[in-house]
Amino acid sequence: MFNIGDYAVCPGHGVGQVVDIEERELGGTTTKFYIVKVMANGMKVMVPINSEDGIRALVSEQEVEGVFGLLKDHDVDVDNSTWNRRYREYMLKLKTGSLFEIAEVLRALFLLKEKKNLSFGEKKMLDQCKDLIAQEISITGGVETSMVIQDIESCFSHTAQ
Repeated sequence: MFNIGDYAVCPGHGVGQVVDIEERELGGTTTKFYIVKVMANGMKVMVPINSEDGIRALVSEQEVEGVFGLLKDHDVDVDNSTWNRRYREYMLKLKTGSLFEIAEVLRALFLLKEKKNLSFGEKKMLDQCKDLIAQEISITGGVETSMVIQDIESCFSHTAQ
C-alpha cells in the first residue's frame, strides 16, 4: 500500500510520485486508484490499487548493487537476431518494470553497439533504459541522476573502442 507522497515505479513509464488516491466508478464497480505523477514527463497515470502489476516500490540498496553487478558482467551472448525481433523482445522486458530486466536490455544494447550499429529504435531504447535505471537509482540513493548515468556508462567504458 502506498501513501500520498510516496515514490513508486510505473512499468513502462518510470518513477512517479503518488499525488492522490481516488475512488472512481467504472462499469458499475467502485474502484480505488493511485494517481501517480510520472517524474520524467509530468504525465498523470491512474493505477488501480488492487492491481497485481500496477506499480511497485523502489529498489533497495542491495538491489542497486545487483543491477550494477549485472551491468558489469559482459560475459554474455549478444543476440544477433534481426533488429525488429530484438526490439520486440526488449520491449516485453521493459514493460515488466523490473529494474533487472531493464538492466539486461541496457547491457545487451551496449554490448551490441560495440559490434555493430544500432537501429534508430534500439538507440532510443538504450537511452530510455539508461534513463529509467538512473531515475530510480538516483531517488533510491539520493544521488543526482547525472552521477548515476556516469556510473552506468562507466560499466561499459572499457568495452569502447
